[in-house]
Amino acid sequence: MHEELLRVENVVKRFPGVVALDHVSFELRRGEVHALVGENGAGKSTLMKILSGAYQPDEGVIYYKGKPVVLRNPHEAQKLGISIVYQELNLMPHLTVAQNIFIGREPLRFGYIDDRKMCRDAKEILARLHVDVDPSLPVYLLPLSKRQMIEIAKALSFQSEVLIMDEPTSALTESEVEELFKVIRHLRDQGVGIIYISHRLEELRHIADRVTVLRDGKHVGTYNYSEITLEELVSKMVGRTMENKFPPRTSVPTDRKILEVRNITRKGVLYDISFDLYEGEILGIAGLVGAGRTELARAIFGADPKDRGEVYLYGKKLEIRSPIDAIRAGIGYLPEDRKLSGLAVEMLLSENVTMANTEGVANRVGVISPLRERQVAEYFVRELSIRTPSVYQVVKNLSGGNQQKVVVAKWLFRNAKVLIFDEPTRGIDVGAKYAIHALIDKLARDGIGIIMISSELPEILGMTDRVLVLHEGRLAGVLRTKETNEEEILRYAAGLVSKS
Repeated sequence: MHEELLRVENVVKRFPGVVALDHVSFELRRGEVHALVGENGAGKSTLMKILSGAYQPDEGVIYYKGKPVVLRNPHEAQKLGISIVYQELNLMPHLTVAQNIFIGREPLRFGYIDDRKMCRDAKEILARLHVDVDPSLPVYLLPLSKRQMIEIAKALSFQSEVLIMDEPTSALTESEVEELFKVIRHLRDQGVGIIYISHRLEELRHIADRVTVLRDGKHVGTYNYSEITLEELVSKMVGRTMENKFPPRTSVPTDRKILEVRNITRKGVLYDISFDLYEGEILGIAGLVGAGRTELARAIFGADPKDRGEVYLYGKKLEIRSPIDAIRAGIGYLPEDRKLSGLAVEMLLSENVTMANTEGVANRVGVISPLRERQVAEYFVRELSIRTPSVYQVVKNLSGGNQQKVVVAKWLFRNAKVLIFDEPTRGIDVGAKYAIHALIDKLARDGIGIIMISSELPEILGMTDRVLVLHEGRLAGVLRTKETNEEEILRYAAGLVSKS
């Protein structure tokens, strides 16, 4: 199946102050999985939006099945057979599976929606994906992995021959990822051409036939995946060799306690968890899905209620009943989903930096000073090396790594003493990961206590001083990072080793 399905030649896309795509060419064949990789800001999303009709190129030509086409909008792309599944699923949870698949295109009988036919047609598409789901069920009852399949089914309902998948595994568990990969292989065998975008480079070996690298809006090269190593791929993405995956640690823990957590308990979720955090320390929290890592962070931060437990900051007992209490005490939380809970993505960078400390940019009568707000934002843009055209950029237009830096800036302006990072590099490319890791180390060196939750054990081992391992809501063990390894952490996480 080497027939060319889709080709773009010398595509250019400009935005104010930036060339997002600079004469990029790309080709997709029938029955292949073509991975598209690059750092945030490399132009991947812009190219995909052009191919799906959301953007129009300023220059260049798009060919579909050998003929030049103009994709004026997503509807035209879908009619041709080009569909995209975005990272943020676009389903209506209270509608049924069948209704979501055929929304706006429901089959009619005598002028009324034919629910029976719609369910039959949905069942046929789901069977094609080997997905066993009742089409009459409301979507909110389904797990995330099944919702992902419904998105794919919706795309295939347009008789799509080109399927674009943007970070499809970012919120899936390992078993759910394998289920998705089976579907991808099945579609490939049926002749569907798949463009697959992911920051998780290690997963490409399971599905990718070819890989194209973009960097700074330019086409670096296209390679047979079996003929390029992961190290070579990373080097081409970042434009330099990445000899060390993690920056050298410069922070050194002292014996001064910043945070003491005692007997945090929430019935059915957390059980008598206690630990200390020291000045200059990066403390990791590891565990399997459902172990209670995020729940522990949210309990400390006051975002979730706790039945009992105490938190002390520099020896002083804190009364934390809500996030406001934690913020006033000097604790900042960077959530796993920064777009949903960490940022106001439709607001400006300057507004996001100052939103947790508006009194710090207010004048004598309590009104926010635009000049002061700009000065604060510009300071943190310089200090944290945030890449942005200006402090008046809307945050949703920044890359993932730069968005994460904005969240950090927000807490630094609040003068936080403790920062809790929940999956700090999720959805961030390999080059930006290094920058975020270096920033975390610098924050610890400056005396801020860092708690880092991560499901990536190499990240835990590469960045922390000690590791708390949770198992089913309990503290299974506390390990010194230099004295442990992935296997030992997993044994504690799986409950195979009791806490000593």
